[in-house]
Amino acid sequence: MLKPKARWNVTGADAQRSKVLAESLNISILAASLLVNRGIDEPESAKAFLYMDRQSFHDPFLMNGMEMTVDRINEAIIKKEKICVYGDYDADGVTSTVVMLETLKQLGADADFYIPNRFTEGYGPNNPAFLKLKESGVSLIITVDTGISAVNEAAYAKEIDVDLIITDHHEAGPVLPEALAIVHPKLPGSIYPFKELAGVGVALKVSHALLSTVQDSFLELAAIGTIADLVSLHGENRLIAYKGIDRLKKTKRPGIKALLKAASSKEGELTEETIGFAIAPRINAVGRLQSADPAVELLRTSDPVRADELALSIDSLNRERQKIVQDIALEAIEMTEKLYPPEEYPVLVLAGTGWNPGVVGIVASKLVEKFYRPAIILCLDEEGVKAKGSARSIAGFDLFKNLSECRDLLPHFGGHPMAAGMTLAAEDVDELRERLNALAKEQLTEEDFIPLTKVDLSCQLEDVTLESIEEMNLLAPFGMNNPKPVIMIEDLSVSGMRKIGSNQNHLKLTLEQEMTKLDCVGFGFGYLHDEISPVSKVAVVGQLSVNEWNNFRKPQFMLQDAAVQDWQLFDHRGARQIKSILDRVPSDKKLLIYFRDPAASEISAAEITGEHIYIKNSKTAASISLEGRYAVFMDVPSDLEMLTALLSRGVPERIYAFFLQTETHFFSTIPTREHFKWFYGFLLKRDMFDLKKHGAELAKYKGWTSDTINFMSEVFFELDFVTIKNGLISINRNGSKRDLSESIAYKQKTEQMELENRLLYSSYRELLEWFDERIKSTRTPVQV
Repeated sequence: MLKPKARWNVTGADAQRSKVLAESLNISILAASLLVNRGIDEPESAKAFLYMDRQSFHDPFLMNGMEMTVDRINEAIIKKEKICVYGDYDADGVTSTVVMLETLKQLGADADFYIPNRFTEGYGPNNPAFLKLKESGVSLIITVDTGISAVNEAAYAKEIDVDLIITDHHEAGPVLPEALAIVHPKLPGSIYPFKELAGVGVALKVSHALLSTVQDSFLELAAIGTIADLVSLHGENRLIAYKGIDRLKKTKRPGIKALLKAASSKEGELTEETIGFAIAPRINAVGRLQSADPAVELLRTSDPVRADELALSIDSLNRERQKIVQDIALEAIEMTEKLYPPEEYPVLVLAGTGWNPGVVGIVASKLVEKFYRPAIILCLDEEGVKAKGSARSIAGFDLFKNLSECRDLLPHFGGHPMAAGMTLAAEDVDELRERLNALAKEQLTEEDFIPLTKVDLSCQLEDVTLESIEEMNLLAPFGMNNPKPVIMIEDLSVSGMRKIGSNQNHLKLTLEQEMTKLDCVGFGFGYLHDEISPVSKVAVVGQLSVNEWNNFRKPQFMLQDAAVQDWQLFDHRGARQIKSILDRVPSDKKLLIYFRDPAASEISAAEITGEHIYIKNSKTAASISLEGRYAVFMDVPSDLEMLTALLSRGVPERIYAFFLQTETHFFSTIPTREHFKWFYGFLLKRDMFDLKKHGAELAKYKGWTSDTINFMSEVFFELDFVTIKNGLISINRNGSKRDLSESIAYKQKTEQMELENRLLYSSYRELLEWFDERIKSTRTPVQV
């Protein structure tokens, strides 16, 4: 047995709807099933989703406040007023800033930008910044990706006679800022057809309204911000991402080219994953560690030399960010294990002085990944008065709802079920931890602490073809609410398996089912090499891709998890590196079984870690349960009944067979009845035969061993056929006729040879079948 790392939540597609959709669109059943599972089950909506080239952008003037915004900006341009684009320091905010600023510049505006410093100013608009801009001559401020909560700041802008236009996409509070105009797709009464735009999507719509078109050069920026901000990739966001990625593949922006080069990514192979894992983290790193201004300059520069300088600097900042995250994460993990062990604390609330507030969200995610517990990482200020941080959660624990139960401790907090940010007094951190853990213990079960993997569909190996994968990829770009498909395939044989990578920590498999084969790669799954036995039937979960090498293309499976439902046999008979093998067996289930006293055995139990048990007889064996254990048979029992008795109380998940033995009987000559007949006739011809003097000569003459002569003599003696005295053997002519099987020595010899034949010299398949027969008998219900 091999248990998966996560719970597999398999989504079952409506077979009839999938079939209808597949036939209507002439696509594979796999692609059709994915669409149905994602609620896209009508042919027209499916066509719109798959074939993005046919789609167009919504009219920007359907958005509330757009007409007023356009009129005021045009007025400012005509009057040559100074305009400031006020942005945010993440990738969405940076790209929003560039889209808005470059739009204004195209129209001839006197415009510049301002992004607050995360460390000295915090998030969003602030009064000192507004005053500074006013004093520099700015009369119109346009926020991007921020401002919807700036009620006080909007009032201050009005007070100092600066017009404020807010463009944002974040959740609005009960009171809206009194700005000149607010452009926001989610505001009450909005008739805009799509509500889930990112900040850069809203900025793009303002650009669209001002320029009467959606410019390609802005689409690539909008794709970066949209994908980076993890908004739903449906509707207009999907169109932005799709067209933006296509544009990015042939970008003319030196900054993006330089950033891709620094990230070792190729423009022509760019996908949403390139944005999510290469471009966005580097842009985000700037604002996490310092002012975000260099990121804006990188995206705007037309100088390739300057672009390379900025990209290298930003790449260096990203590596620094990664090191900071790693250091804080290690410290947080150590703190967790020492002070707040996960088995006692269902919610991890950790606070540290000197932790960088720009990366605590990433650290919280890493703790969730390691411990699968909701995690809150808080930075304490130098005075130890205030704590500020971020939280990430798991399925089943609504962060926003539970933090709302602690509002009296949280003067500032916001978020949603899976993520949140907060500020509180340092002295209240312990109270927050206590309350959240009490709530979690009421709400979460043991199963909730097992990671959950959503599986889109199950298929057979024969369904996996280049054509079906390419059709599934029509659902790209993948992201929020349209994740990359996760596939489950069951009942697979493993026809090839090896560790790969410089540290041998990755795995290469060949999966097989009814003559169909599929290559499989598992990064970080090298350990499975020792946990999947040769004939096990495996179920795998992962993602499909196309492997291209030397102009040859074939399907490939990228492993995310694996499971074996039945018990497994691992054959290590004859192994030499016993300790190193056993050190790799998970210790929590390992049970080392000895049939000879390990203290007196040459097989030293002291050197091998794990629970040991010494079984003297069948009665002892029958009292031990192997249910759910990894049974390690270190040596050979005296009879097979001991093994049968041991398996009668429960089925082990795995059996590791070593069966070490210093003395073997199988390859010593076992006399046949013809051997016994000849030897008896030989003795009949002599009154007496000296075994000590002439036994070896007789054995040599017959081509036997001395042990063979001695064994037959012992059998004859037990059956009262001969007498033996001082090595002299003679026939007992008065003995009765008896069968050889009545001899204890003969019976023990044949039983021992049968045991060795069964346990030591059988093939892997024969040993597996022998164990399987006994295991199946324990599973058969008794008829009453």
